[in-house]
Amino acid sequence: MGPWSQLGGMSVTQETLAMMKGSLGQPTDRQGRPLQKGVTVSTGLTWYDLQAPSKALYPLITPLRNSIPRVKRPNPGDAARWKRITSLLGSGWDSMGWVPEGQRSGTMSYQTANCAASYVTLGEEDFLTFEAESAADGFEDENAMVTFRLLQKTMRKEEIAILGGNSTLVLPVPGTVTSSAAGTGGTLAAATYSVIVVPLTLEGYKNSSLAGGVATSKNITGADGKTFTLNGGSGVKSAAGSQIVTSGQTLSASIVPLVGAVAYAWFVGAAGAETLQAITGSSTLNLNTAIIAGRQAATAISADCSRNTTLGFDGLLTVALHGTDPFLLNGQAAASPYVNYVPNGTGLHSSGRGSVVEIDNMLQYMWDQFNLGPSVLYVNSQEQKNITAAVLSNASTPLLRYQVPATPGEAYGVTAGGVIDFYYNPFSSDGGYKLPVKLHPDVPPGTILGWCEKLPPWYQSNEIPNVVEMLVRRDYYRVDWPLRTRQREYGIYMEEVLGVYAPFAMGVISNLSNVVG
Repeated sequence: MGPWSQLGGMSVTQETLAMMKGSLGQPTDRQGRPLQKGVTVSTGLTWYDLQAPSKALYPLITPLRNSIPRVKRPNPGDAARWKRITSLLGSGWDSMGWVPEGQRSGTMSYQTANCAASYVTLGEEDFLTFEAESAADGFEDENAMVTFRLLQKTMRKEEIAILGGNSTLVLPVPGTVTSSAAGTGGTLAAATYSVIVVPLTLEGYKNSSLAGGVATSKNITGADGKTFTLNGGSGVKSAAGSQIVTSGQTLSASIVPLVGAVAYAWFVGAAGAETLQAITGSSTLNLNTAIIAGRQAATAISADCSRNTTLGFDGLLTVALHGTDPFLLNGQAAASPYVNYVPNGTGLHSSGRGSVVEIDNMLQYMWDQFNLGPSVLYVNSQEQKNITAAVLSNASTPLLRYQVPATPGEAYGVTAGGVIDFYYNPFSSDGGYKLPVKLHPDVPPGTILGWCEKLPPWYQSNEIPNVVEMLVRRDYYRVDWPLRTRQREYGIYMEEVLGVYAPFAMGVISNLSNVVG
C-alpha cells in the first residue's frame, strides 16, 4: 500500500490509521489520558422487557359466596320476611294416632314463627386518573382492570360478611381473668404481670393483628366526602388479673368462653401499662416469651365495638353462635343450632375408632334433634391438622401408602403425610355419607363450622329447600360517577341480606386449643 489510501472517499495517511487503531484499543483524551466512558448494560441503553398484562398475585377464595343461591324477590321493599312452620303437633299424644271405631281424631296444630331481615348495602370504590389510563396503553386495559379488581375485592368482603357479619350479637363482658405460672425454659422475665382480655367476633379477628392492634371503631370518609363509622368487631375489655411470674416460667391465663366470640386479644404488662401480646382462637393464653414493646395499649379499648346494628347483617357463624334466632320477631322460641364451647385448654379428642369425639357428638346431636346432618365442614388449617392427628392415632391403623416398583431391585417408596379430606357421617336415614372437610381462609383457628347446604328430602319444604339464600334487592352493579376531576371514579355495590331459613342446620365447635387429646 502506498503512503496514501482511500477510506470512505477521504485520503488517510498511515499515521492517521495508527492513531485510529490506538484510540479504538484504548480511548484517550487530548492529553493522552485514558477515557473511562463507554456503553455497558449498566448504562441503561437496553431493551425494556415488560411482559403484559400485570400479574394478579393475590388469592380470591369465596366458596360461600359462590355456592349460596342468590334470589331476588319481586317486590323486595325494605326487608325480607318469611314464615316458618317448625313442627306439626298431633292431637292427643303427639306420637300416637289410635282412634276408636266410628269416632274422629282430635285436631292437629302447628308451631309457626314470623321472621324478617333488613336489606343492607355492601360496596367498594376505586379511581383511575387520565394519566394512568394513557400510560397503560399497550400494557393492559386499565379501565377494565380497575373494575375487575374492584369486583374481586367486593366479593372477598361479601364472603367475610356471609361467614361472620354481625348486626345483632353483642359480645358479653368478659369475666374475671384467672391466671397461673409454672414450668421452666421460657424467656419471660420475672415480674408481677397484669392481664386483660378483649373478646373478638369473626370480623374482629379479621380486622385485628398484633402489629396493627385490636380493631375498635373507625371513622371512614367516603369518596363523596361524607363520613360514617364502622365498628371493628371487638368487645368490652375485662378487668385486670394479676400474676407473679419467676424467670423462665410460662404465664397462663383464661376466662370462661363468651357467646359469639371466636378469638381473644390478650394485653399483658405492668399494671396500668398492659399492651397487646397475643391473639388466640380460644379463651386461654400461654405466654413464655419476653414482652414485646411498642404494641397497642389496653387503654385504647374503651367501648363495645362488636356489631354494626343498622349497616350489616348476621353471617352464618353469628347466627349459629347467637344462642337465639336473630331473625325471629316478637321473641318467639326457636330451635337452637348445635354449639359446643369446649373446656379451656382442650382440643379435639380421638375416639379410638378412627374418628373425632367432638365431631361425632355434633353429628349425632344434629340427627337426634333435627334429623339432618352437615354437608360440609369448614375448618382452619390448624383444625385440619388436628382432625388428621386425632383420626390417625395410635389406636387406629396408620395410613401409609407403599409404592412398590415393578422393576426388580429398586427400593420401595413411601408417601408420607396425608390429610383427612372426607369425614364419614353415619347418622343418616340412608346409611351415612362422606362429609368433605374444606379449608376456609376466614374460619379462625379453634373453630369448626358444620353446615347443611340443602335440607334433606324428608323435609317437605318444596318451595324453598335451601337452608340459606342471599336475598338480593339489587345484585352487583357498577356506578360510573360523573367526572368532577381528571380521573374516572367507580363504585361496585349490592343491596342484600343473608336469609338463614334453618339456623338449626348448622353446628359449631369452638374454643379449641391447638392440642389433640
